[in-house]
Amino acid sequence: MYRIMTPGPTSVSDSVMRARSLWFPNSDTDEDFFEEYHGLCLLLAELLHTENEVYIMDGEGILGLEAACASLTEPGDRVLVIDNGIYGRGFADFVSMYGGIPTLYSSDYKNPIDTEALSIFLEKDHAFKYATVVHCDTPSGMLNDVSAICPLLKSYGILTVVDSVSAMFGAELRVDGWQIDIACGGSQKALSAPSGLTLISVSPDAFDAIDRRKTPIASFYCSIAAFRNYYRDKWFPYTMPASDIYGLKEAVRTVREDSSRLERHARIASAVRSALTKAGLTLYADGGYSPTVTVFNVPDGLNADEIINIMRKEYGILIAGSFDILSGKVLRIGHMGNNANVGDMADTLEALDKTLRFLGFGIKYDIKSAFTESL
Repeated sequence: MYRIMTPGPTSVSDSVMRARSLWFPNSDTDEDFFEEYHGLCLLLAELLHTENEVYIMDGEGILGLEAACASLTEPGDRVLVIDNGIYGRGFADFVSMYGGIPTLYSSDYKNPIDTEALSIFLEKDHAFKYATVVHCDTPSGMLNDVSAICPLLKSYGILTVVDSVSAMFGAELRVDGWQIDIACGGSQKALSAPSGLTLISVSPDAFDAIDRRKTPIASFYCSIAAFRNYYRDKWFPYTMPASDIYGLKEAVRTVREDSSRLERHARIASAVRSALTKAGLTLYADGGYSPTVTVFNVPDGLNADEIINIMRKEYGILIAGSFDILSGKVLRIGHMGNNANVGDMADTLEALDKTLRFLGFGIKYDIKSAFTESL
């Protein structure tokens, strides 16, 4: 066994595991389960600061991203894909898959989206049905200011789809105030529940676009519309995983009672970044740092996989590399959900320090000490 200090999945508390082990009903027919599911959706809506409908879908967080594109996209629709990271660019594949025409607005992968530059672009071209934007791009540790981006898009009548899988409940997210039409989250990140569930909020404007489709949604499992009347009809489009829902309910209860959650994420993230740079390591991004994950460059001459393997085998702590254009170039430390605590993070940085010293990297300052001094 090892401690999971990756940017998702995160460690799961004993209380969540116990909740998942309880007896569960037939979720297809038991009306009490519909009440529990509906109550949990209302609680999620409260935490997301929205009056919109919230649904829990049976599938890992990426299901919500595809469901948003599947439900909104018709053949020939122009869709703006805001791209300043691997996940941002990835939305184009979903748009194309469902017959849409993606237009990439690409910018520097080491900085958050510049809203003023985006505004200039939109002045010239804003004929888009919807736009996609990533709140936290986990591969690079980038946090985009969706509080400014989404109102800008909506001022041109563009629907907004936000991937907040790696930010939701670890960074501030106000769905209604920020004019987000579809917000997507996942169970395995800052909620610290097991992977396997998607959380999705859907605005009246998004439903209106779905209702005005001229063609059927080219998917059943990825159809948001399939959930629309579940509570009225007491019918789910497919069998819901009741034990996973019970575990999620306990995780949400924990989040609701944790009034310092966002402050703690921000404080620990800042201290981690300060410690790494003081030790002589360099962060990947130039700005826009996420409170849920820190990404730093692999030192010259060292190998990312070797660092990860030594930390796991010798110290029982797992951090992550990255992929695509960042494969082998960076390492990622997750400080989201249950992982966002001083003890685990101090141990993680101590293990990193010892591993880098063993591999011959000249540490300029003890990383664990720098972390605790920065808190």
